[in-house]
Amino acid sequence: MIAILKKNAAPEAEEHLIAWIHKKGLQTHVSHGENETIIGLVGDTTKIDPFLLESMDIVERVQRVSEPFKKANRKFHPADTVVDCGHGVLLGGGHFQVIAGPCSVEGENLIRIARRVKAAGATMLRGGAYKPRTSPYAFQGMGEHGLDLLREAADELDMPIVTEIMDPRDVQLFLDKKIEVMQIGARNAQNFPLLKEVGRTKTPILLKRGLSGTVDELLMAAEYIMSEGNDNVILCERGIRTYETRTRNTFDLNAIPVVHYLSHLPIIADPSHATGYTRYVEPMALAATAAGADGLEIEVHDDPSHAWSDGAQALTPDQFDETMERIRDIRSVVTPEAE
Repeated sequence: MIAILKKNAAPEAEEHLIAWIHKKGLQTHVSHGENETIIGLVGDTTKIDPFLLESMDIVERVQRVSEPFKKANRKFHPADTVVDCGHGVLLGGGHFQVIAGPCSVEGENLIRIARRVKAAGATMLRGGAYKPRTSPYAFQGMGEHGLDLLREAADELDMPIVTEIMDPRDVQLFLDKKIEVMQIGARNAQNFPLLKEVGRTKTPILLKRGLSGTVDELLMAAEYIMSEGNDNVILCERGIRTYETRTRNTFDLNAIPVVHYLSHLPIIADPSHATGYTRYVEPMALAATAAGADGLEIEVHDDPSHAWSDGAQALTPDQFDETMERIRDIRSVVTPEAE
């Protein structure tokens, strides 16, 4: 349920209304827009008589919200959310960013790759220090040392870090290392203890869609994070599992406009994991850009044939240079005035 307030509603009256709602045992999500103020009611809304609420002097109208995700819902928050990722990097609401780097942090080659992707126009550095792998015998990441290497590279280049967290017990470590964006991977998209734990921080969270997750399940996962108080959520379409076997996953471009319609949260696209093959990464990166994605996450490695993980889908730095040029061309056409 949402209550749209009258334009002349006094701040004191608004505070009184919020306090009244809280006494009924519900939470509130307040959105102050240019033309109207919306109070979202979260919880058991059967405790509130909508006709009584609508009869209050400061309330213009009351509207029920049928979708189970409330805080992530655009009806609660009509304006696009802009997430501050640190280092002056904003994402969403017309701010388009490219996240690039290797799948796994491997060592000293990280800084070489980071320098190249930044020179090409990437604004955020990705790299996995902890890697969820299908096989327990595959490389699992460098752990804390990998975080230190990311921190060194990012500090030198003044770039925010995006790296995956897998265990609720590691949240404090990520905070101590000042990781700017914690990524929740597809395999943990419904790891509810992890979602709740990162939700208790204010660190931006990049939430990937589950392997076979629906758009609603993605938004409900975001709701878990936001229900704990962290509204800094970035969604990511990275392909879903279907019966098609010619690519690693099926890249659901539909999800980009659908999420923009349903939610105020920004959504980026990961064409690397979506396709699984280098030759398909650029076309899908361009398609996602044209579809209105708020950013891209692309894997780049200086020697893909010897990468410790996912080399088959990584672009070389030279290929990334060319892809970034074409991304800028697409952006100039579809959003010529966007930042």
